[in-house]
Amino acid sequence: MSYITHDLVQGSPEWHAFRTQHFAASEAPAMMGVSPYKTRSQLLAEKASGVAPEVDAMTQRRFDAGHRFEALARPLAEAFIGDDLYPVTVSEGKLSASLDGLTMDGETVWEHKTLNQGILNDHSAGEFAIHHRIQMEQQLMLTGAKQCLFTATSWDENGSLLEEVRLMYTPDMKLRNALLQGWAQFAIDMENYVPPEIIEKPKAETIMAFPALAIQIRGEVTTSNLPAFREAATAFIAQISTDLKTDEDFAQAEATVKFCKAAEDDLDAAKKAAIGQTASIDELMRTIDHIQGQLRDKRLVLDKLVKTEKEAIRQRICLDAANAFRQHVLALEKEIAPLRLEATPPDLAGAIKNKRTMASLHDAVKTSLAQAIIAADALSLEIRCKQAFYQIEAVQHRFLFADMQQIIGKPLEDFKLLVSSRIAAHNTAEADKLEAERKRIQAEEEAKARAKIEEEATAKQKAEQEDARIKAEAEAARVKREQEIIDQAAEKAQQADHIVHTGKVVQIDQATTVIQHQRRVSR
Repeated sequence: MSYITHDLVQGSPEWHAFRTQHFAASEAPAMMGVSPYKTRSQLLAEKASGVAPEVDAMTQRRFDAGHRFEALARPLAEAFIGDDLYPVTVSEGKLSASLDGLTMDGETVWEHKTLNQGILNDHSAGEFAIHHRIQMEQQLMLTGAKQCLFTATSWDENGSLLEEVRLMYTPDMKLRNALLQGWAQFAIDMENYVPPEIIEKPKAETIMAFPALAIQIRGEVTTSNLPAFREAATAFIAQISTDLKTDEDFAQAEATVKFCKAAEDDLDAAKKAAIGQTASIDELMRTIDHIQGQLRDKRLVLDKLVKTEKEAIRQRICLDAANAFRQHVLALEKEIAPLRLEATPPDLAGAIKNKRTMASLHDAVKTSLAQAIIAADALSLEIRCKQAFYQIEAVQHRFLFADMQQIIGKPLEDFKLLVSSRIAAHNTAEADKLEAERKRIQAEEEAKARAKIEEEATAKQKAEQEDARIKAEAEAARVKREQEIIDQAAEKAQQADHIVHTGKVVQIDQATTVIQHQRRVSR
């Protein structure tokens, strides 16, 4: 990120005004619902209203001690790093961080805390509490620093070091993504924020006590305010409400249960005292039994209602939160369709454990729901990033990813590697198939070429044989014709033999000349 520095003195009015307009790193743990000092609902109310609670004297003393310890610890941190550290407030958009120290090269952030037992326990385990990690992660994210030196110290009044612990924190990209998603959801919740009705902690109304039941017996009931007592008890029992909805209703019901139990015990004691004065006063005993029975019945009903209605309300609150989470997941799944978003639902049962009031119950459920929604948003964003990569790299290879629902849950880099390697393996296999096909076609073409050559050679051989046969036949015909001419010439010569001295010698010479000429022509 490209951050902006602000010339602000921590703790000054200008610094406080700046914080009301930004989401500070020190507020990030509360936003994520893991701060040991402030709930998410409290932070939401503060940021939405711009009104922070006043700092009491004890808290101010703690802050002052922390600033003093930080000033004393700065030289130790600088000596350890080997560089100067300067305090600075930085921001990027709505996010901000007030750094205890930053090196000039921007490579190292310094975060100082007052040493306590929790930090000592973390240090012995070589780890950080989640609320410290979240704060430092935002500091590193804004500054782009590579590491954060975390130190916690305690000093005596004379400025002598009592104890120091030191750990080095490096970026956690998964936590960083969750942090960004958390602030995005927080901004949405802040925009839609409606201040809750401020209600004092419910207290039961004072229950007017019955008139003390006074009985004296001397063989008969001599004095008794039983009629007045019965009238008061009957009226009281009739006005007891069993419609329980609010914290006030439950507080009143629980107080009434206790009062009824005490009244029952008082009646039992009065009855025993009366019985101790006489053996049997039927009307008195039956009246007391009747009133006592009414109190007991009402108490038992009310006591049961307190338990069942509280449980019913807890269940309704959890059910509403679970439905809200399901609806949010369904909306996210439309963005990643046809995939399903396998988001972890909020741990509502764990959130409401040991919550005694409706206010704390609602706050715990809302915080747990917000955390689950933030995690679901982060998971959805990661899936969309994977889908974007998939669309670019594998748009022509969808058939290779029928198991997308299973592999989409892999870490982003593993997912990219799997997609790329699967496509590469497919391309290699296809190239091998093409090469094999090319070689097959080449072999077929070569076989055809050889066959053609052989066919042409055979045809040529046949043509040559035919030419030789034709030439042989022509030669034989020529020889035959020549022989016939010779034979004719011989025959003529024989005819010419008997022509002696007849003047036909000239004709014989001419015939011989003709024969010689025909031989030359034949050749």
